[in-house]
Amino acid sequence: MSALPERQPRPERASRYDIAALKEDLAGIALIDETQIVRKRSRDFFWYSPILNQQLADKSADIIATPRDEAEVVRIAAACARRRIPLTVRAAGTGNYGQAVPLEGGVLLDITGLTGIERQEPGIARIAAGARMLDVDIALRETGFEQRMHPSTKRSATVGGFVAGGSGGVGSVTYGGLREPGNILAARIVTVEEEPRIIELRDDAAQKVNRAYGTTGIITALEMPLAPAWPWIDVIVAFDSYMDAFETGYEVALADGIVKKLVTPISSVITPYFGALKAHCPEGKSILICMIAEGSLGPFKAIVGKRGAVTYEAPSEEGPGTVPLYEYTWNHTTLQWLKSDRSITYLQCLFPHDRLVESARETIAAFGDELLPHHEFIRFGGKVTASALPILRYSTPERLNAVIAQHEASGVFIANPHVVSLEEGSRHKRADADQLGFKSEVDPQGLLNPGKMASFVPAGQAK
Repeated sequence: MSALPERQPRPERASRYDIAALKEDLAGIALIDETQIVRKRSRDFFWYSPILNQQLADKSADIIATPRDEAEVVRIAAACARRRIPLTVRAAGTGNYGQAVPLEGGVLLDITGLTGIERQEPGIARIAAGARMLDVDIALRETGFEQRMHPSTKRSATVGGFVAGGSGGVGSVTYGGLREPGNILAARIVTVEEEPRIIELRDDAAQKVNRAYGTTGIITALEMPLAPAWPWIDVIVAFDSYMDAFETGYEVALADGIVKKLVTPISSVITPYFGALKAHCPEGKSILICMIAEGSLGPFKAIVGKRGAVTYEAPSEEGPGTVPLYEYTWNHTTLQWLKSDRSITYLQCLFPHDRLVESARETIAAFGDELLPHHEFIRFGGKVTASALPILRYSTPERLNAVIAQHEASGVFIANPHVVSLEEGSRHKRADADQLGFKSEVDPQGLLNPGKMASFVPAGQAK
């Protein structure tokens, strides 16, 4: 069965915007207006959510613009500003909750033509926003470096999309998320005005584009910190119970001397959906998936051997014909199940660091077989804790909201993946104040991905 939901053809619809005039403005820039292609590329993986799948299934841009360089991005931004046409930036489209889905039609700006490493020095790389993260690491490793973190969609995701979508991923157990100081060094953006500006945001100011869904400027390049490119070893360890896997993973995460990139406990109820990996996941056993630097395998095995048994150990591979072990972690865990059963969905949780084990145990007991545990150990604000993407046996929107409310009442933060706006999806339930203020400077008409920063009021519309 395909992992993609079935879709029925939809009737043609007339655009609200003067697309013909826009095409004239953008003469010489590659454009795509074939309806089926535009609709297909206006989607991301929002169908992970049964709620968003209903809300977003018919949303589409009117036309796709595919700039080759920043100068063409500036032309597109200027034309959209003059003609008051919405502009939604898209890269690989690997987001899970409609970040790059145009709610108001208009232009879909595909930045995947902006590629390459513009500059590198020890520990730092300046990278074009549309560069594929796998390609970036392949190039960086020739110099002994790699990116500090990446999503489980690394083989297709872009650097710009990762930052605009926000959060963290593989590597966050060591370096924390993108919000941590020093994890984004600079961002170069284009404003959406009749005379666009190019702005360089450095240090903390660069956070104005992090997890903003492209609402606070068009990212054209990012300066990112690097990490040593260790020879990584993929390891699976089997345990008799989930809490054995969790507590052992926590011990590994706390072991500062063990060089690690991934520490992921996963329930025994989930692993039967892991395809080729099932051979290394004994029936009834919960597992711990890890990426460990080769030189740290000894102390790592000393910890996991107290309660678990190693069932798989091999150098990490990302080449053609391979499936990296990290593609069974983070939200790829959910995808593995969805490939054969679309009745489930998931949550995004952040557990309190000061009562992590107790909180995980309480949550597992509270929901039983309705919510199947899957955690990701990370650093957050200088503390080791865990995020989680548990699989939820979905029934109704009301029950989903009740499960979310019960988590929040127990001190577990939820970043709701079943809503489209930044505010609703934030664990703080509001837009970042710096981002909200910055948007008024760089996108005064509110043309960038309208509807995603719901609390923003465009210039001239304030009451």
